[in-house]
Amino acid sequence: MTKVIGLTGGIASGKSTISNIFKEVGWPVIDADQTARQVVMPGSLGLAQIVSRFGSQVLQPDGTLDRAALGSMVFDDPKSLSDLDQIEHPLIMAAIDKQLASFKKQGLPVVVLDVPLLFETGMDQECDLTVLAGVDRKTQLERLMKRDHCTKAAALKRINAQMPLEEKMRRADVIIDNNGSLAQTRLQVARLVERVSQQK
Repeated sequence: MTKVIGLTGGIASGKSTISNIFKEVGWPVIDADQTARQVVMPGSLGLAQIVSRFGSQVLQPDGTLDRAALGSMVFDDPKSLSDLDQIEHPLIMAAIDKQLASFKKQGLPVVVLDVPLLFETGMDQECDLTVLAGVDRKTQLERLMKRDHCTKAAALKRINAQMPLEEKMRRADVIIDNNGSLAQTRLQVARLVERVSQQK
C-alpha cells in the first residue's frame, strides 16, 4: 500500500528545500510545477490550446512557451486566468495521476506530491498526510524579495494573490517550521520520515 504525502506551502516558504530532503531519503517526488512545464512543451496539446486561446505572441522564437508574456496577459485579468487554468489544470492533473498510478503499481511505500496549490485544487483528497512548509510573513517577504529581486509591493502582491498561509496551516496535518536554519528543517523532516516509516 503506497502512502501519498502531499507537500505544499506559500511562495518562498522553502517548500523546495523540504522536497529535496524527501528525495535524499529516497522518497520519489511528483513535482506539479515540473509537470506543468511538461504539458506545455513544443508539440503538446497544452501548448496548442494556449496558442489557440492567447495567440502566437505567447511563443518564444524557438517555439517554447513565453511564460513572462503569458503571465502579463493573465495576471490582472480573471477571465484570461480562468481560461488558462481550464486548459492547463486537467492536463496537469491527468499527468500527475498517471505518474502516481505508475509508482503505486511498482509498490513503492511512499510517494510525495509536491503541489503548490494542493488545497486549492482539492488534491489533498488524494493524500494520506499533508505537510506544509510553514514560514512567518516577514521571513516569507524577505526571501521572496531576495529570490526574485523584486520590490516589497510586488512581493506582497504575489503573496496576497495566494490562499493565506494561515488557512493552509489550519488544513495541514503536519507543519514544518521553515523559519530557522537548514539543519533545523532537516531535523523536523527526519522526524516525519521516521514517523511515516514506522506506520507501515
